[in-house]
Amino acid sequence: MLPALHDPQDRPALRFGVGDASLALTYPQLAGAAGALASALHGRRRVAVHATPTLHTAVGITAALLAGVTAVPLNPKLGERELGHVLADAAPELVLAAPGVELPGPLASVPRHDVDLAASAPVPGDEPPAGEPALVIYTSGTTGPPKGAVLSRGAVASNLDALADAWAWTGEDHLVHALPLFHVHGLVLGVIGPLRRGGSLHHIGMLDARTLSEAGASMVFGVPTQYHRLADQLEADPAAGEAIGRARLLVSGSAALTAVDHARLHRATGLAVRERYGLTETLILTAARAEDEPEPGAVGRPLRGTEVRLAPLAGEQADGLGSVEVRGPGLFDGYLNRPDATAAARTPDGWFVTGDIGRWTESGALALVGRSATDLIKSGGYKIGAGEIENALLEHSGVAEVAVIGVPDDDLGERIVAFVVPAGPPPAERDLVDHVARLLAPHKRPREVRFTDALPRNDMGKVVKARLPR
Repeated sequence: MLPALHDPQDRPALRFGVGDASLALTYPQLAGAAGALASALHGRRRVAVHATPTLHTAVGITAALLAGVTAVPLNPKLGERELGHVLADAAPELVLAAPGVELPGPLASVPRHDVDLAASAPVPGDEPPAGEPALVIYTSGTTGPPKGAVLSRGAVASNLDALADAWAWTGEDHLVHALPLFHVHGLVLGVIGPLRRGGSLHHIGMLDARTLSEAGASMVFGVPTQYHRLADQLEADPAAGEAIGRARLLVSGSAALTAVDHARLHRATGLAVRERYGLTETLILTAARAEDEPEPGAVGRPLRGTEVRLAPLAGEQADGLGSVEVRGPGLFDGYLNRPDATAAARTPDGWFVTGDIGRWTESGALALVGRSATDLIKSGGYKIGAGEIENALLEHSGVAEVAVIGVPDDDLGERIVAFVVPAGPPPAERDLVDHVARLLAPHKRPREVRFTDALPRNDMGKVVKARLPR
């Protein structure tokens, strides 16, 4: 899983923080600290990790992988009810944490083991079987209690290797990001990814223009909210944009990056952002390759070994849209303790149903229009993707942010409603409606525009449309 730790070279591995407050480990130091913790974990079945964005979390996850123990990263912002559910479901034998950190109440019943960065012991020599579970990562729980997706060691390794192929990712790359460490993007891609390649990671805490420009990144990972704020900063700091532009790859994921922000970042840095697409249950499915010209609004082609199909949408006209279904080596083994939910997520012929709606572009890339539960609007006999309307509205100079939903309508079935955060004084509603009607088919225009100060978001910065008033 992590070959660079079995013959560690004296080179940087991990750094968290900036300036005098940062903590860092070389590969020999990481091998020693993770080896010592792996020895302490030997014989355990499953351990929780209090997944703060710290070096201690990265060492804890690394040690669990070396020991062949399943790690359960815990979002440190979980409420007591959510955390209690996860602990009852996963039943970890230990919780790994940074020394001195106060753990939330429900963790009091779990034995604690502090991560010692200065410890040293040999790395275990035996590699556990690829079919053994590496991680149990819990979903966000937007449609019920969080479910634990069981990801095998083989799934993680094969997915990271396919991404290395797509992005020409090597041990010479220096990855910089500021993502949380309790999910696939920040943890699997952002920590295990560089360690599997033998490269380095610098977690800078916040994707700030000045800090990023001084980090010397060859690769940057971020989410659209971070890139949107970065683009704002770079408009006033062209020198930072020039420095960031020396990276070879900016990668965005977890939600769609707007065409407007694509253009702003390209102007500021000279780099075209690559998007990728995946879920907790599937790891990464598609990605814009390093050698390809990215298409704003598309998330690239399927990774090596991964199959993606668009299942027909029954009923109304769908304008080329389909339900995204996938299969491949990166798929999860199932939901922990939930065989019913596991079975419900797969088709009879073994494809995983993502719940997303997409279409193929002319180049063979996948473009997503949203989730079937919240972003597929059935209006006037058509099935309409909310994402397409959102991107159109974001091209209007008076729109800073937007979320589009369908609300019940006696005549249309659902009518299209746009929640708009204005960029300055709110523009006229008619102006926004006509703007969309000029860019898209008339049946896709909003029937109503509601102005708001902010959109509801989760910890990842994704808009939570379920919280919008209907």
